[in-house]
Amino acid sequence: MIKYFTGSIFVTIFGLAAAFLWGEHVHGGTGLTCIFIASVLAILEISLSFDNAVVNAMKLEGMSEKWRHRFITWGIIIAVFGMRFLFPLLVVSIFAHIDILSVLDMALHNVDKYSHYLELTHAPIVTFGGAFLLMLYMDYFTNKEKDIHWLKPLECKLQKLHGFRGVCTVTVLFVIGVILNMLPVEQRLSVLCSGIAGIITYLAIDGLAEWLERRQEERAKLCADAVKCSGLVGFLYLELIDASFSLDGVLGAFALSRDIIIITIGLFIGAMFVRSLTIMLVEKKTLKQFLYLEHGAHWAIGTLALLMFVSTLVEVPEVVTGLLGLVFIISALVSSLIHNKKNGNREC
Repeated sequence: MIKYFTGSIFVTIFGLAAAFLWGEHVHGGTGLTCIFIASVLAILEISLSFDNAVVNAMKLEGMSEKWRHRFITWGIIIAVFGMRFLFPLLVVSIFAHIDILSVLDMALHNVDKYSHYLELTHAPIVTFGGAFLLMLYMDYFTNKEKDIHWLKPLECKLQKLHGFRGVCTVTVLFVIGVILNMLPVEQRLSVLCSGIAGIITYLAIDGLAEWLERRQEERAKLCADAVKCSGLVGFLYLELIDASFSLDGVLGAFALSRDIIIITIGLFIGAMFVRSLTIMLVEKKTLKQFLYLEHGAHWAIGTLALLMFVSTLVEVPEVVTGLLGLVFIISALVSSLIHNKKNGNREC
């Protein structure tokens, strides 16, 4: 198993060394403190992302070796420098109408002001992520072709909703509507736009992936191009899922540290381990060995999505989010082990 985590271990050593040097030379002898904070952030990122790793593994199983490699290389650059570093700066720049270089200077030298602006953008950011993830959750459990169920009473009832056209979109819009009624008037427009953007983004990526799959089946002569496009769409789909998962963690990281460099280092280490875990799940075919693991991951996704919406109203500790996700994953893993022991197969 060590071969899957060699790169992650190297990144950890390099990252903690960088955190130590940053603390010693920028914050005046706080190197060990910076190492501790970066380590805690990395552990939190990993614990919050077990469900993310399972969902990523599901998507990667249908992708070529080349695109799996790109998920590790290109994907980690997007995940870390895009979502964990550049995205918060860009959001503050857009909402505060400040150029991004000034925002970067603010993040490095006036962290209180930067944190204040980031806090103001919390509601629309998590609403986008919550809408995207809730669409993913609903789409999975309302799929009429789904024939294996873990929490049978609930999952069978959810599956029956597939007969109602647009049920996923309507459900997410209903949740957004409930949240809007509880928010201050000045926040409602930005939250509504963010929620709708999350829905549209999911529908666009999911629809494009399905269209390419149909084209690939219908026209063999376009197979090579279709595979290439499917790999690209799958890659973008994975990055959007990863981005949605990371939104809450990126914002929550400021509760432990306000230094954007230390936050980026800690989240980088965590994200790298999640990538390594994902590849291990794919290559060892873990999802096929543990029948209910993907079910547990999607229940964790649904819970995370709802907690994201709730966090627009009240603060939700990261520990709560992480523990609930782990409960679903571990419970699904135990159920899978019991199923394997009995060698049974329960269906509706």
